[in-house]
Amino acid sequence: MTIKQLSVFLENKTGRINDVTKILAQNGINMQAFSMAETTDFGILRLIVSEVDKAVEALRDASFAVMLTDVVCISCPNVAGSLSTVLEQLAENKIFIEYMYAFAQGDTANVVIRPNDIERCVSVLNECDCNIIHKSDF
Repeated sequence: MTIKQLSVFLENKTGRINDVTKILAQNGINMQAFSMAETTDFGILRLIVSEVDKAVEALRDASFAVMLTDVVCISCPNVAGSLSTVLEQLAENKIFIEYMYAFAQGDTANVVIRPNDIERCVSVLNECDCNIIHKSDF
């Protein structure tokens, strides 16, 4: 199972991230996870949101460049070595991770993964009984 992630391209200037968060708030859209990456010219804000289509429409209406990407989200115990075990399984199966980001809350860590082969990644994660997060779980 995959989840849709928004990638919003932002100019590197003060207030641009806040512009995105205000638009989402005005439209009643909750950010459930996010990551910010930057280059010298622009940033990429990657988001998991409560209402994907509504968010894309609102951001594009405000002239933001938005791209949708499929990602895999997993939940694992928030203990030393837990993520390493999952990543070892992916590496053994030649799954390359383009990027990932994570957040922990109490005893649980949630990880967003963008693999090179999403279908194979999901298959490997299912084979090793990894807890894949579905959109309804957010």
